[in-house]
Amino acid sequence: MASIGKVLIVGGGISGLCLAIALRDRGIAVDIAEIKTEWTVYGVGIIQQSNVVRAMADLGIVDSYLAAAFPFDQPCIYAPDGSLIAKLPGLRLAGPNYPANLGVSRLALHQVLTEEARARGATVRLGLTVKALAQDEDGVDVTLSDGSAGRYDLVIGADGVYSRVRMLLFGYRYTPRYTGQAVWRHNFPRPKEMDHLCAYPTPNGNAGLCPLSDDLMYMFVTSAEPGNPHYGDEELPRVMRDRLKGYGGIIGELRETIHDPKEIVYRPMEVLFVEEPWYKGRVILIGDAAHATTPHLAQGAGLAIEDAIVLANELELKPTVGTAFQGFHERRFDRCKTICDGSIQVGEWELSHSPEADHKGMLVKMITLAAQPI
Repeated sequence: MASIGKVLIVGGGISGLCLAIALRDRGIAVDIAEIKTEWTVYGVGIIQQSNVVRAMADLGIVDSYLAAAFPFDQPCIYAPDGSLIAKLPGLRLAGPNYPANLGVSRLALHQVLTEEARARGATVRLGLTVKALAQDEDGVDVTLSDGSAGRYDLVIGADGVYSRVRMLLFGYRYTPRYTGQAVWRHNFPRPKEMDHLCAYPTPNGNAGLCPLSDDLMYMFVTSAEPGNPHYGDEELPRVMRDRLKGYGGIIGELRETIHDPKEIVYRPMEVLFVEEPWYKGRVILIGDAAHATTPHLAQGAGLAIEDAIVLANELELKPTVGTAFQGFHERRFDRCKTICDGSIQVGEWELSHSPEADHKGMLVKMITLAAQPI
C-alpha cells in the first residue's frame, strides 16, 4: 500500500463522500472541504443502475443504501402515447439477493453517504474550498479559502464540473460546455403500478418516470433550450408543461398538474472531459471534476462512485502514489470516455432530430459496458 496518512477531499458530493468512506475503511484520515455553507442537495431523484448497486456492495454500504431507495429490475421504453416498446436487460451484478437497478431521492442518498462517512470518522468543514496548492515529492501544502492551511499526503478534487482543483492543476484549459439542452425534474406521488423506470424517448427529447420510494416518484424531461435561457420562477410551470406537450398516457396526465415552481428543478446540461491524465503529482480529480456528462444514460453519478472505489483500491494495491494514480487512470479513462460520449451522442440525436437515433441500442450498449468489471 502507498504510504498515506491523511488526505483532503475537496467536495462533499457523491464522489467525495464515497471516497471518504472507502479511505476511512483503509485507515486513512480524511478531511472534506465543502464549499456549501449548508450541506444540502436539490430534492429530486436519481436513477442508479446495476453497476452502482455493485459499487455500493463493494463499498460495504449496500444495505443502508437500499433501505433508502426503491429497487426494480427491468427498465422499459415506451412510446409517447404510453404503449410498451421494449424491456431492457436487468443485471443483478451485486448478487442474486440484490436488485439490478433502483431509484433514490438525492436527499436520501446524501443522508446515507453523509452518515456513513461521519460514522467512520471523516471530518467535514463547510463553506470552504481550496485557494492554493503547493506540492513536493512528499505531500501537498494547502491553503483554504478562509485562510487556514494544512499539509496532506494527497488532495482529491471531487468538486464538480466547476472544479477549483481542476483549475489549479490545468488552468482554464478545460471549461464546461453547454450542450444546447436542459433537463426538467419534478416529484409526484407514486401510484402502485409505477414500479420501474419508464422512459419515453422522442426525436425531440426524452421524458421518464422513476420510483424513489413507496410513496414518491419523479419525472424528468430533456428539451432543447437554444442560447441557454434563464427562466424566472413564475415561468417554470408553464414552460415545463410546454416541453411535455407531445406526451400522452400518464405523462400527459401528470403534465396538467404541474403548477408550483418550487417543485421544479431546471438544469442546463454542461459537459466536460479532461483528455489527459487526471492528476499531477499528489493531486487528482474524480467524478464531474474530470468527466461531467449529460443525464441521458443515467451514469454520471455511477461513474463518480466507481471512481471513488477504484482510486481507493489502487492506493491500497500499489506501492507508491504515482503508480496508484497511473493505475486508476488506466482503469477509468476509456470506460468513462465511452459512456460520457455515448450519453452526449443521445443528446445530439435529440437536438438534430436525427433519423439515426437509437435510444434503445445506446442504452443496451451502455448496460453491457457498465456490467464489465471496474
